[in-house]
Amino acid sequence: MTEQAGMQEMYTLKTIAETLNTSNDLNLMLDTVLGKLLELTGLTAGWVFLIDTQGEYVCISDHGLPPALLHNDKEPMRCGSCWCVNRFRDGRLDNAVNIINCKRLEDAVDHQWGDTHDITHHATVPLRSGEKMLGLLNVAAPGKEHFSDSELALLQAVAYQIGSAMERMRLYSAEQRRADLYARLGEYSRSLGLAVNECSNSDDMAKKVVQLLGQHYDWPFVALLSQKNGSFMVQAAHILGKFEMPTFSELSPERESHMHRVIDTHRAMVLAAMEIQEVSALCNTRLPMSVLASGLAAPIPLSSPGETAVLVVGLGSSNGFLQADREVLDALAEHITASWESLRLVYKRRELTRLEERNRLARDLHDSVNQILFSLSLTAKGAESMLSGSLQLHPAAEAMKDIRSLSQEALKEMRALIMQLRPAGLESGLLSALQEYGTGQGLQVVVHRTGMRSLPQSIEEGLWRIGQEALNNVRKHAGVTSAEISLHLSDHEAVFIVTDRGKGGAKRRDALPASSLGLSIMRERAQSLGGRLELVSSTRKGTSVTVVIPLPSESV
Repeated sequence: MTEQAGMQEMYTLKTIAETLNTSNDLNLMLDTVLGKLLELTGLTAGWVFLIDTQGEYVCISDHGLPPALLHNDKEPMRCGSCWCVNRFRDGRLDNAVNIINCKRLEDAVDHQWGDTHDITHHATVPLRSGEKMLGLLNVAAPGKEHFSDSELALLQAVAYQIGSAMERMRLYSAEQRRADLYARLGEYSRSLGLAVNECSNSDDMAKKVVQLLGQHYDWPFVALLSQKNGSFMVQAAHILGKFEMPTFSELSPERESHMHRVIDTHRAMVLAAMEIQEVSALCNTRLPMSVLASGLAAPIPLSSPGETAVLVVGLGSSNGFLQADREVLDALAEHITASWESLRLVYKRRELTRLEERNRLARDLHDSVNQILFSLSLTAKGAESMLSGSLQLHPAAEAMKDIRSLSQEALKEMRALIMQLRPAGLESGLLSALQEYGTGQGLQVVVHRTGMRSLPQSIEEGLWRIGQEALNNVRKHAGVTSAEISLHLSDHEAVFIVTDRGKGGAKRRDALPASSLGLSIMRERAQSLGGRLELVSSTRKGTSVTVVIPLPSESV
């Protein structure tokens, strides 16, 4: 190599190095450096392929392409394959080489796509950073069929510079992405903390978790999967900016196994394109690969044994910062778990507050009204004894007897009310508590239960109150001393039935008279739980009260 050629090579490398440091935008940097390389080497055309680990390629930059390669919006550069790309995929392209004939140019000639500017050959140089292969740099000139060893060595040196700059930009962009994701994490955590106080149950919490993720992050797909009876179902989803409530569809056994592995590893795991596409399909949505190319799944362990959720997010093909998203997803899972525990504590605090207020009211009623009724009953009984002891029956004696009877009935009702305000026995189960309550009311209660799932505390307490009122109605109006209670539990609802074989004749719920306060309260309690109450009563055939309450997802 002559001294002048050596100086020219040094000048080229220096200029390329300076050009590479002018921008942190990959596309702009490649366009600029490619143009400068062609200018310094006297070549006329060049293009850069980025090739991922799956062998998929994209022409990210080009300069001076002949019309034949510009055909139909650069279709020859986007479709098909060629010798250099195939060799790169096979791992057989380690250094700069001459291409004997360019297949893309040959195809352009065969299909008469346009002028090739007499370009038939090109040099191909692998772009790499250390052992990491990034893509290909191709350069050509009209009539040039061979590149000398010195030219290939210069191109190889330039390719190393470009590869190092690309890796630097990737790391810089990854850090920017990570910083942005963590900044959003802080905003998301604050929003979720405020939303906890607005949630009344875990279903509301699941909706808020997903809605806020869709608002704060740019992921095209977010879904929360709940584990129910060993199967995973999508509980809530956010797809391309819109919140969705999917139908209950189960994952395939293979995907179920993958989700269990996610739970076992306790860390976020990568989902392939097929896996994330299957999850999105449960939401009746099929997103294209360009929108949903891969995904991540992270476990959300809950406090109750066997309860677990999985947070799934989808990533587009343009997202090249998988590790940053994976780290943030792990942090998000921890924040969501903590918020779920906060919801449980808020719920328990509300329940304790209600229980304390009921206990206070029960004490006040016992210490005031209950004692007054008891005193009234004793006074009426004493007055009745004095009046009935005379030789001639006093006219007020019968009135005193009625007063004593009414006061004793009122005392009995007050004690039943106090017992309702301070329920005891729910620790042993709803049906056992109602059976014990019926015994206290002089009723023989037979209970039946199907289904093994647990009831949320609010629903169990609501059914307890409805059951008490129904048993009170049996005692007062049915004219029998026995009743039957059934509780049927399925995945989505609880069916609670109280029946008797009394004289019947009760009004249907849609025709309740104003005086039917007990039945109105039962109906309101069922509606407050999102359910419905049905009453069927026939003269001399008895009465049946049926309550149907929807149940939230058991696992979340």
